Amino acid sequence: MLDLLMSRNNAGRLVMTLPDGSVHEGVVPVRAFPVNAPEGCLALMSAEGKELLWVEDPMDLPEDVRTMVQKEIATRELMPEIHRIVSVSTFSTPSTWTVLTDRGSTQFVLKGEEDIRRLAGSTLIITDSHGLRFLLRDMLALDKTGKKILDRFL
Repeated sequence: MLDLLMSRNNAGRLVMTLPDGSVHEGVVPVRAFPVNAPEGCLALMSAEGKELLWVEDPMDLPEDVRTMVQKEIATRELMPEIHRIVSVSTFSTPSTWTVLTDRGSTQFVLKGEEDIRRLAGSTLIITDSHGLRFLLRDMLALDKTGKKILDRFL
């Protein structure tokens, strides 16, 4: 178990005290592999972007620190996961997509095919016209309609 303390200051920013006694304000937790291994390694970064501590396994953090880190990550990371592609307005871009995500039904505008990025295996990241990213964890698990729509854009 890592020996460190974490709290929030009056402005709501994370403050971390390392075992050597050094205190760092404005700590930002960053997942190493947010899509492929969201519960895996993470770095605790300074407000200036310098790595303060590498955490191989978040379970090594004291429970209260781990909870604060998870809450901080949840407030910064928003990547709805697409479960179903319902429809698209047109098969050319820009097009309006209607999808069902883990956060409910929504629509977004896809500016161009280049905004669909392949990751490992059958995982895709789709970025809308506002820069919001949607995760499609397994395009092969889509229903027939969803696969047909997606094939037109890949």
